[in-house]
Amino acid sequence: MKPDQHDTQWMRRAIYLASENVRTGTGGPFAAVIVRDGELVAEGANQVLATHDPTAHGEIVAIRKACRALGNFRLEGCTLYSSAEPCPMCLAAISWAHLSRFFYGNTAQDAAEAGFDDARLYREARLPAAERAIPGTPLLREEAGASFALWRQSPLRVDY
Repeated sequence: MKPDQHDTQWMRRAIYLASENVRTGTGGPFAAVIVRDGELVAEGANQVLATHDPTAHGEIVAIRKACRALGNFRLEGCTLYSSAEPCPMCLAAISWAHLSRFFYGNTAQDAAEAGFDDARLYREARLPAAERAIPGTPLLREEAGASFALWRQSPLRVDY
C-alpha cells in the first residue's frame, strides 16, 4: 500500500494531535485519525490518564467515535492514521472494526525507546493462559456455553 499526499496530510494530523496531547498534559503521545473517502470521520488522542481508563488509547478513542458517527461497528472503507504503531490491543481493535488499512508514524521500537514497551504483551499472548503474568483459569465452562448456544440459534445474530 503506497501512501499518497492525502495519506501524508492525515498522518500529519495524527502526529499533531499526539503532540498536542502531550503539550496540554491530557495524556500520552498517541493519537489517531479515521478517514473515509477523503473525509474525516473521527479522531482521538490518548486519554488513559485523563479518564483513568487503560483502554483509552488514541486508536480506541478514534474507533469508538467513528463507529458512533457512522452508526456501525464495521469501519470497512475507512483508513486509520496512527501517530505510532498500534499496540496489541489497538491492533486487535483495528481488526475487529474491519478497517480497510492503516498507517503509523513511530514504530514499536521508537515507542519502547520512549518508555512504552509492548514487547512483553506480545510475549504474554503466546503463552498458555495459565502461564501468563496474570494467569487465567477456565471456570463454569459448561454453564458459560449456554450463551454461545443461544447465540448460534438467535434470529438476531449478527456475525462480527
